[in-house]
Amino acid sequence: MKGRFLIVGLVLLVFFVISFLTNILGALNPGIKETFHLEFSSLGFMTMAFFSAYGVMSIPSGILVEKYKEKKVMLLGFTLATLGAFSFALFPSFIVFLVSLFMIGTGMAMLQVAINPLLREAGGEENFAFYSVLAQLFFGAAGVAGPYLFSYLVENIGKPNPGPMVELLASLVPTDMTWVAIYWIFAVIAFLMVILIVTIQFPDVKRKEDEKSGDWTTVKMLFKNKIVVSFFIGIFCYVGFEQGVSFWISQFLETYHGVNPDLAGAEAVGNFWGLLTLGCFFGLILLKFFDSKMILLTFSSLAFLSLTLGLFGSKTVALIAFPMVGFFASVMWSIIFSLALNSLKSHHGSFAGILCTGIVGGAIAPFIVGGLSDVFGLKFGMFFNYITLAYIFSVGIWANPLIKNKTMGSSNKKINKPDRLVDIVETEIIN
Repeated sequence: MKGRFLIVGLVLLVFFVISFLTNILGALNPGIKETFHLEFSSLGFMTMAFFSAYGVMSIPSGILVEKYKEKKVMLLGFTLATLGAFSFALFPSFIVFLVSLFMIGTGMAMLQVAINPLLREAGGEENFAFYSVLAQLFFGAAGVAGPYLFSYLVENIGKPNPGPMVELLASLVPTDMTWVAIYWIFAVIAFLMVILIVTIQFPDVKRKEDEKSGDWTTVKMLFKNKIVVSFFIGIFCYVGFEQGVSFWISQFLETYHGVNPDLAGAEAVGNFWGLLTLGCFFGLILLKFFDSKMILLTFSSLAFLSLTLGLFGSKTVALIAFPMVGFFASVMWSIIFSLALNSLKSHHGSFAGILCTGIVGGAIAPFIVGGLSDVFGLKFGMFFNYITLAYIFSVGIWANPLIKNKTMGSSNKKINKPDRLVDIVETEIIN
C-alpha cells in the first residue's frame, strides 16, 4: 500500500513537471524575440517545434507503452527532456532552441500517454476521479509557478546579493540572455526525475480496453469516419485557441500597453493558467447540473467576450480579460473529449490517441497568428483565435453523443460501461 501511494505521488509530481516545462513558453516569448531579433512568424516556430511532437508521438507512444511498459517510456521521456534542456542551456542559439523544444515536447507527449493508466492502477479505480482532479491541481499550480519563477529569476539576476542559487544561474547564462536560466532549472529537474524513476518499483498496469491504443489499421479505419475527423478538428482548434491566446499574451501587453514582459506580462500568463485550473473545478460542478453542450456554448461565448475585451480594452482591462479567457477555456478540452468518446460505440482507445494527436493544433495556431501579425500587426493576427473559437462553439451545436452527461435529477442509464462523460471529465481534464 505504501508503495502505491509512492507511485501516486510520483504521478502527481510528473503532472507538475509536465506543466512546468510546457506552459512557460508564453512568458519567454518577448525575451526570445528580443534576443534572437525575430519576427512574429519566427516566434511561431517555437510552438511549432514543441507541439508538433505531440502530433508525431501521441499514437506511437501508446504502442511503446503497451510493448515496453510505463517505467521505460517515462525514463525515455524525461531523458529526452533532460538532453533537450541541457543542449539549449549549454548552446543558446535559436536553432538549438527549436531542436530542444521538439525533444522536450516529444518527452512530454510520451509521459502524457503513460501516466493516466498508471494513476488509475496505483490509486485504485474507486479513487481515480479524486486523484485525477488532484493531478489537475498540481498541473495548474505548475502553470502558475513557472511564469512567476521566471519573473523572479529575471528580476534578481544581476542584482547585488541575489542568493547562492540565483548567483550560480547568473554565472551560467550570457548577460544579455538571463531568460536562459530557466532552462538550466528545466534540465536539472528533468534529470532528477530520471534518477527518481530509476529508483522506484512500478506496479504492473493492466490496461482497460478503452486505454489500449490499437493498431495502425484501426487508426486508419477511424480516420474514414466523419465523426472522428470532426472531433479531431475540435481538439485541434481547442489547443490551437489555448496556445494561440496564452502564447501571445505577454507580447501583446508589451506591444500595445508597454507592460514589462518579464514581470507583469509573465504574471498575466501565469494567471491565465491559474484561472484555467480554477475553471476546471467550477466546470465539474456545473456538469452535475447542466448539459455539457450548453456549458460549452456558454463558456465559448464568454471566452469570445473576454478575448475581445483583452484585444480592445485598456491596459487594466487587458490584464484581467486575457487571464479570464483561460477561465472560460477551462471546460473545453474535457467536454469536447467526452462528447467525442461518447459518440462512438467502440475503439475508444484508438480514438483517444487520435484526439490527443489533435494537440498539434498548439503548433499551428500560434504560428498562423505570428504570420498574420508580421503583415497586419499583432492585434489583427490575434483575430485568428476567433476562427478556432467559432469551431469550438459549433461543437456545442452539432455534437450528438450516444450518452449524455448525467445531471442532478436526470435518469440517464449507463450502457454496459461507466458514464463516459463523468469518467473522462475527471480523468482526461489535463491535456
